[in-house]
Amino acid sequence: MNTYASSSDPLFSTTTNHVQGPVEYGFTASTAALFTTHTAPDSQDSAVPGRVVRLDRNRVLVATAADLLHLPYPTHGLVPATGDWVWIGHNNAGEPAVVEVLPRHSALSRKRAFEASSEEQILGSNIDIVAVVVPVDRPLTHNRLERTLVAAWDSGATPLVVITKADLAHLADEVVGEVILQAAGVEVVTTSAEHGDGLEELMQHIPTGATLVLLGPSGAGKSTLINALAGRDVQQTGAVRAGDGKGKHTTTSRELVPLAGGAVLMDTPGVRGFGLFDAEEGMEEMFGDLEELFSNCRFTDCAHQAEPGCAVQEALAEETLDPRRWASYLKLQRELAALARKHDAAARRAYQRQWHQKVMSADRGQRAAERYRHDQAEERAGKGGKRRKR
Repeated sequence: MNTYASSSDPLFSTTTNHVQGPVEYGFTASTAALFTTHTAPDSQDSAVPGRVVRLDRNRVLVATAADLLHLPYPTHGLVPATGDWVWIGHNNAGEPAVVEVLPRHSALSRKRAFEASSEEQILGSNIDIVAVVVPVDRPLTHNRLERTLVAAWDSGATPLVVITKADLAHLADEVVGEVILQAAGVEVVTTSAEHGDGLEELMQHIPTGATLVLLGPSGAGKSTLINALAGRDVQQTGAVRAGDGKGKHTTTSRELVPLAGGAVLMDTPGVRGFGLFDAEEGMEEMFGDLEELFSNCRFTDCAHQAEPGCAVQEALAEETLDPRRWASYLKLQRELAALARKHDAAARRAYQRQWHQKVMSADRGQRAAERYRHDQAEERAGKGGKRRKR
């Protein structure tokens, strides 16, 4: 097991028989066990545990038991994400550096924002609760809520819906009712950060050492909520435009914020779009009622369109299934299928490139062998002619 070891470097000046880490950033006994299981590289005997607090353009902000360190990005291995647990050791120049990223127990991800991409973007890791923020001062976007809850379920964390700005709208009760109906099985907490309402109930969902991430559009009141939970101004807040209810991106990067009692909150910039990435498990959790309907269809390969005995079409006709919910499910499934096709196409192109390189390499090798045999034959023929002249 790697422990702190005395060294001339202040980072490694403490000696102890136990793995220690940044308690205020969620380091618990289970985290210590993770570091004990996944020890640091053999060449890093004095490595210490740390957690990635924020990713900057050229540096990684990492918390250890003793300090906050700005370190260069690791040159190999897994690319770190906000929330990752890491071993901090030394690079070849003897400077503190991230030497290993530990396995994640959860990861919130989405498809990268630009349309042509089929790549995954990790928004945060080692998250315990994903709180989907829904402000009541703007119309509820049902499809957006479902999409974000699918990603939350798929991350491996526990979803939670947090309704904000309940003091600003006289229709708060109606919005809460719609959200509870749509997010069946997910806890819903109503808050007003300005008046302190609902904060105690929200904190009850964040046990000691747990990490909560807030997801929502810009202007949803996330920064105000964070300041209220932290009891201090840790995030800048901005005004919301009256015309469209949208706010400025006062948060520009994902960052961990320590809360009282050892809990941790991860703030994220306002998310305009949330492209799903490989979210089959999340779809099953969010649309489990539809999965049950499918099993009641007469045919196992039912396409749920015009087939006789289709349970989905019967539910739509009887109005026990919301047509909007069914349309949302189909849209998300089409999106996931399109992403899978992009991945398959990319894999095919990569395989074709590798195969082409192998063929070209073999062809070059064959031509080289033929030239060698030809040169050897000419050389032998030349030597034979010389012997005959003698």
